[in-house]
Amino acid sequence: MSQDKPKEPRLINPRPRTLIDRPSHFCPGCHHGLIHRLVAEAIDYFGIRERSIGVASVGCSVFLYDFMDTDVLEAPHGRAAAAATGMRRAQPDKVVYTYQGDGDLAAIGTSEIIHAANRGETITVVFVNNTNYGMTGGQMAPTTLLGQKTTTTPYGRDFKRDGYPIRMTELLATLEGVAFAARGAVNKPANLRRTRELIRRAFEVQLKGIGLGFVEVLSACPTDWGLKPLDAIKRVEEELIPYYPLGIFKDKKEADHL
Repeated sequence: MSQDKPKEPRLINPRPRTLIDRPSHFCPGCHHGLIHRLVAEAIDYFGIRERSIGVASVGCSVFLYDFMDTDVLEAPHGRAAAAATGMRRAQPDKVVYTYQGDGDLAAIGTSEIIHAANRGETITVVFVNNTNYGMTGGQMAPTTLLGQKTTTTPYGRDFKRDGYPIRMTELLATLEGVAFAARGAVNKPANLRRTRELIRRAFEVQLKGIGLGFVEVLSACPTDWGLKPLDAIKRVEEELIPYYPLGIFKDKKEADHL
């Protein structure tokens, strides 16, 4: 009597082709791995892996080259948007995306992202906001919340001394060259699914030549926040999202010149 062979386990959400199969070396509870997956899924969805080029700056974002099966250019700190601009103009047949942290894009790279956005460079920008400089020890970033303790604000951020947290998505949405500007999060399944669609749309506006696509993703940083992973997720919901509301702030359906 023959026996049936055991069935292969059915994978509901198999690993994206663009995501390299290797162990993560991010801190426990870090959301970079989830965001990498969403970017990889978008690249797979459009079938653009062979012609995609990622640009990552200094910071935790730099490890993009370890996990994404696309060409990846490492830019100096804050210069990813400028490097991506040059790459896209030199090779207009390529799909160029940046992957940047808040200490990078919203501080040393402010000039680069604002002017690239204002020019309407057809690139996709994924901006990971965990409200601190993650790689270098948890210093205050432009996105650090009021009252938040960091290694450089041990008593909490004070607006009289340090200014206010900057909302980059709302700022960039005012610029004519921006085709799509949105903010998502990955702290729970519903937000993760929504962010998947936002990142996909940010690639789509590049592919259609409409303008720059920008997605900010709120992310947990348990190590530098000094929290357990579950508590860090709770903080995203209770503190980050109220100040950085989720949603789409701009979505052009076609380029101004069309």
